Amino acid sequence: MSQIITFLGKGGTGRTTIAIAAAKQLAQQGTRVLFASSDRTPATSLLLGVPLTAEPQAIGANLTAVQLQATTLIDKSWEEVKQLEAKYLRSPTLRNVYGQELALLPGMDAALDFYALREYDAAKIYDVIIYDGTGDLAMLRAVGVPENASWYLRRFRQVFLDSDLGRSISPFVAPVTAAILNTSWSFDDLTDQPTREANNLLQAGKDALADPNRIVAYLVTTPDPLALATAKFLWGSAQQVDLTVAGVLGNRGAIDSTPFSPLPLTVLPEYRDNDWQPLIDALPNLRAVGDAPRPISVDVAARQVKVFLPGFDKKQVKLTQNGPDVTIEVGDQRRNIDLPPQLRGQTVKGAKFQEGYLIISF
Repeated sequence: MSQIITFLGKGGTGRTTIAIAAAKQLAQQGTRVLFASSDRTPATSLLLGVPLTAEPQAIGANLTAVQLQATTLIDKSWEEVKQLEAKYLRSPTLRNVYGQELALLPGMDAALDFYALREYDAAKIYDVIIYDGTGDLAMLRAVGVPENASWYLRRFRQVFLDSDLGRSISPFVAPVTAAILNTSWSFDDLTDQPTREANNLLQAGKDALADPNRIVAYLVTTPDPLALATAKFLWGSAQQVDLTVAGVLGNRGAIDSTPFSPLPLTVLPEYRDNDWQPLIDALPNLRAVGDAPRPISVDVAARQVKVFLPGFDKKQVKLTQNGPDVTIEVGDQRRNIDLPPQLRGQTVKGAKFQEGYLIISF
């Protein structure tokens, strides 16, 4: 499996330049690297000096690059959807709809990017995938899809099972599915099997996110106050989707490390005159995560959950418990914490905000 490294920060801080330098550094060290760009414009190709295409191509020793083109990715994924439908339905209905007809809706680009990254990871060809994404809150929402989608599946499946509708249709499931599916399912099969398969896929995504040796991010900022504020905001926002941030890369000048403590700060030289080596040499070992603060930790014995939310204060954090889950709202993001069985359904006894951590007691 590959380690995916990505970068967060305000536009114009040099994220793409640093991502390319990181890919070149790791390739020079003998690591098999895929540089995956979400930039659909020619800008990244010009910076690399190589035209990027929708298919991975070798651009140097140990270095492969690909441009993640949404139109190409949607065609491929749609064909897989049709194959899945044909697997279950006696008379597939999507076979007359072609991927080339599908228009791209807002947010689909990021979702397709991560689908492609999952495929490249599963191929086991690369040691590291450098993902040069948008590096903003929209990208973080896409990163958080496994966590949020698994909650929707779990919560609404149970709501449906407990509803009058669910109980009313259960006797008719077997004969109806026998007529339209390639196999006959009982009511339990209909609610369990697809949910189980989806949950397995989502759980794999959640497990990868929870492991910084699989997916890790670095903040990129300049001394500009707006860039610094954006980096701090994205640091805290990344914790809401379980994405570990392992360090800060300062570009174009000296930066005070205090606001980003305990993250290590590396100040980088500015890229000039198509000379990559000074920047490559200045980069830290991005694969060594070290003691980066984890987004969430659970102490069952102490009946406590600690959520790391740097860059925010207690006035910006809202904690609610309207159902079986505990919900945290901060930075225009909402997260339902998937508690361990010992704490699931337990009432929150107290909460405090201390040194960047929201500490919840049950």
